[in-house]
Amino acid sequence: MQITKIVNNNIVISRDNSHREVVLMGKGLGFHKHKGDEIDPKGIEKTYVMKDHEMTYRFQQMAADIPIDRLKVCNEIIQYAKDTLQKNINDNIYISLTDHINFAIERVEMGVPFQNPFLWEIKKFYYQEYLIGKVAIGMIERKLKVTLPQDEAAFIALHIVNAELDLDMTRMVSMTKLVNEILEIVNDCFPGQIDKESVFYERFITHLKFFAQRIFAGKEVESDDAEFQEIIRNKYQECIECVNKIKDYIKKTCNHDVTDEEMMYLTVHIKRVTMR
Repeated sequence: MQITKIVNNNIVISRDNSHREVVLMGKGLGFHKHKGDEIDPKGIEKTYVMKDHEMTYRFQQMAADIPIDRLKVCNEIIQYAKDTLQKNINDNIYISLTDHINFAIERVEMGVPFQNPFLWEIKKFYYQEYLIGKVAIGMIERKLKVTLPQDEAAFIALHIVNAELDLDMTRMVSMTKLVNEILEIVNDCFPGQIDKESVFYERFITHLKFFAQRIFAGKEVESDDAEFQEIIRNKYQECIECVNKIKDYIKKTCNHDVTDEEMMYLTVHIKRVTMR
């Protein structure tokens, strides 16, 4: 491969055998090099293949000012997340998470504290990603000698979830808030009756996360099984009243009409988590 652009001493742009634009990272990879020079494959430590030129440009702009040791650690964190979750993760995470971690380190070095107001919710709704965030904090401390606050584990988790769902961060935060508000409504309707240790509660949380995704994506679940819906309404009237409150809240805050099918699913889940 040949150098098509030098970003800095450690990062260059090239094209692979498929003529895709790639960002190559390696210590000294661009040092005393020029456009058109051949790249020593042994010096390449990481190859970034972005989905388009715009993303490649955004990454190189960000990476140009970040120390290579931080880039390496961020890459290790992302690879650990991919290996652990075994899910598709949008490559935009190489930009968003790397930029966030670099800024978090700078805040610590400047002595500027920063708290995550959604720490509790993120731990509850995205626990696996939160655990990855805690591992990431440990990696940063061991390799970069920087101790980030525990709140950063939740921020890192949000970036991972955002890449899993391919959503922007603002929408991700809004979804997390919506799930929490729905749970508050259910708790108010059934005070002291929610079994948060049951497997049904975990399934309810999972359902709410996907429910929130559908709301913000403008997708709806439809069904023509009117008979079954009528049975649910008659059998679980108290739960239906709670679901109606949820429906009103979503209409008011998200301007989204919850379908009868969605209401049925919510009703069944709420009934399960309130059974003792």
